[in-house]
Amino acid sequence: TFRAQCGLKKALPSRRRKAQQRALLGPDGGDGGSAGSPRALPAVCDPSRLPHRLLVLALMCFLGFGSCFCYDNPAALQTQVQGDMKVNTARFMALYAWYSWPNVVLCFFGGFLIDRVFGIRLGTVIFSIFVCVGQVIFALGALLNAFWLMEVGRFIFGIGGESLAVAQNTYAVSWFKGKELNLVFGLQLSMARIGSTVNMNIMGWIYSRVQDLLKHTGHTTLGLALLIGGITCLFSLACALILAYLDKRAEKLLCKEQGKTGEVIKLTDVKNFSLSLWLIFVICVCYYAAVFPFIGLGKKFSFSFFCSVVYIISAPMSPIFGILVDKIGKNIIWVLCAVVTTLASHIMLAFTFWNPWIAMCLLGVAYSLLACALWPMVAFVVPEHQLGTAYGFMQSIQNLGLAVISIAAGMILDTRGYLFLEVFFSACVSLSLVAVVMLYFVNHLTGKSGGF
Repeated sequence: TFRAQCGLKKALPSRRRKAQQRALLGPDGGDGGSAGSPRALPAVCDPSRLPHRLLVLALMCFLGFGSCFCYDNPAALQTQVQGDMKVNTARFMALYAWYSWPNVVLCFFGGFLIDRVFGIRLGTVIFSIFVCVGQVIFALGALLNAFWLMEVGRFIFGIGGESLAVAQNTYAVSWFKGKELNLVFGLQLSMARIGSTVNMNIMGWIYSRVQDLLKHTGHTTLGLALLIGGITCLFSLACALILAYLDKRAEKLLCKEQGKTGEVIKLTDVKNFSLSLWLIFVICVCYYAAVFPFIGLGKKFSFSFFCSVVYIISAPMSPIFGILVDKIGKNIIWVLCAVVTTLASHIMLAFTFWNPWIAMCLLGVAYSLLACALWPMVAFVVPEHQLGTAYGFMQSIQNLGLAVISIAAGMILDTRGYLFLEVFFSACVSLSLVAVVMLYFVNHLTGKSGGF
């Protein structure tokens, strides 16, 4: 095998190595070298050169575009979903809860499946297929006027969605090294936010065009609109297939190993988690509970475009804040600023008549900042061998919290109205703020503030 050849490369005679390279790269050619030298590949076809790696980077970024686009399809079409399917807000928000339920468990096993069962290439294709199948079932549920089938579709969609993000990051680590990774991760996050932004601003238009074509509204119009939106998932699946081919080809040409997630999950490590880590978990759950369900219900608050402001700002700001936090440090101060800013934005929306642009812009900046500052803090308080377990547990309880809070938010909106719901979101952010302050003092008293 090529992997075995890599291990014995130093022991092979020079002439034999050249013969193997000619077999891989093609017949002898005229790149200006001596007779018998391998033909030079065009830069875009050579996996060791920058143009080819940029092509791979583009495919990596588009790998999650479809998943992010379709994740917030319900938010972009909230009015249409509730009207056509005749469901209240609590049932509507269950569509987000069903996405989160499988990821309460899969956060622990997604990396294992990629490393030990499927491999990065097959795993990425399988998770992309789950996303496509889930979106199709979601759309069929609307076409058949069966809301329970829409919930099944969201559950299947959730199985692929989060694990696909793990695969995306694994590809990045496999192809890019060192400081390149900061930019790569920033670009991937930006593309994800662009997908969400495009969804928020185009799905309503697609629904209107389908409605004009059919000359009536109803669940059939909704289903067709969702099927059209699912084309983005097919596009991402195509990217997964091309990326798998290019990665396999690079493994042969460069004798490189398949990417590994590096996750080592041991649930027994949970009992050894420090108080600082548990406080980080509280910050994560309480903060995101006031962001994602809020965006999911945003169509009822105002227009979809106002909600997309959060993603529009996050797209360019995430890599900028990532570089800034890396340079300055003091993560806990950045987290504190993000939480306070988010609390201020919810209070503005609840108790003032100011233009919602102000609050939504503040929320977009705060959301970007917190994502860059909070997640790296886990590495400050957890030994390296426990990082996989810590991040898996953090994502697990985040998804559990989002599932519960999404349903609760829908029930509150149905029974108490918008003002009480904003108070509820403000209370969640306030709990996050208390946890940030406690984390600061705990680490200060124990002398472990370090990079905080």
